[in-house]
Amino acid sequence: MFGEKEKSCSFPRELVGVNVGLACFDGVIAILAFTQLTRIYSRNSQLGWTRQKVFHLLIGSTNTGYFVYFVLTLIAACRGWLCWSYSCGFVAMAFPRILFFATFLLLLSFWVDLCHQADDEEEEDDEQGFLEALLQNSLNRRRTALSDGRRICYPFRLIHVGSRQKIVILVTLLVFLFMMTFAVLIWIGMQENPIDSSTVARVYVDLFAAAILLLGGALACYGLLLCRKMRNVRSERASCEIWKVAGLAIVSVLCFTSSALVALFTDIPMLYHWHELHIDGVYTSLLLILYYFIGSSVPSAFVLWVMRELPPMSVANVQEESSRLTFITDNSAEIHRPQSWTTTASSQNQVSRGSPI
Repeated sequence: MFGEKEKSCSFPRELVGVNVGLACFDGVIAILAFTQLTRIYSRNSQLGWTRQKVFHLLIGSTNTGYFVYFVLTLIAACRGWLCWSYSCGFVAMAFPRILFFATFLLLLSFWVDLCHQADDEEEEDDEQGFLEALLQNSLNRRRTALSDGRRICYPFRLIHVGSRQKIVILVTLLVFLFMMTFAVLIWIGMQENPIDSSTVARVYVDLFAAAILLLGGALACYGLLLCRKMRNVRSERASCEIWKVAGLAIVSVLCFTSSALVALFTDIPMLYHWHELHIDGVYTSLLLILYYFIGSSVPSAFVLWVMRELPPMSVANVQEESSRLTFITDNSAEIHRPQSWTTTASSQNQVSRGSPI
């Protein structure tokens, strides 16, 4: 399957340079994303997987996948891997694209939550009740120690997944299964049968490009709606968030539209099958930059830039300080303490809960 042809590398030099450049850029983005994820996790590890952490994980994984794809494309072209021109190259091309799609679909789900926040008030009340219960447990040091041990042993228990985020997970899994089905058909098409592997890959690329177009349109609509709602809030933070949402919506529309048009009207996504395609070095290089750099790398880098601020230190420090103040304050202050602690916790978690990004 990975048999090699005995010939020298005949990959066009322009494409070699573009692939190396794209691989380096995606590698840098992946390193930045995982480095920032480590810093964020070290500051508030007891909060579990917040929205900011999930986005950094997805972006880092996406760009790592693209880095591997570009590197393996050059190796496969020079060594003549037969499987790479069919199912293996198809999977390596499609998998990071699915992670990229899931990243911005998750962003869309959070924007939809904020636009329809009135429908989720019960869910907000449940979370406040959880914070108050957590405060009561902090009064007992032994229970706090047990709770911390459980957080270390079972970190995924702290993940709060909303109903729309569950839909995102389900859609991502369905798209992945859809992609694997096409990969199996492409593998079958390698043999002597009526299935044309190129046609199967073309159908998948066109369908996915249509999905990217719809996602960009949805981000534009909900981004505009969210900006209109946030204009009613007169604060410096709200104006800053408006610019973030507007910037993400504009970048998403422009980048998604350009990459989708390239996918619909050219064979750039199927360049892993390059030896059967007509390649013009300069023209194909420009389309590669438009499809991968503008269509994927720029939106990922922009999300990292928007979410570059580090969260505050762990809530456990504030919780410990509040429990110490109980011994030096009177009963009236002790009664009002849970509400003030909840407000403090809410403000500390504002980046991961209240912010549109």
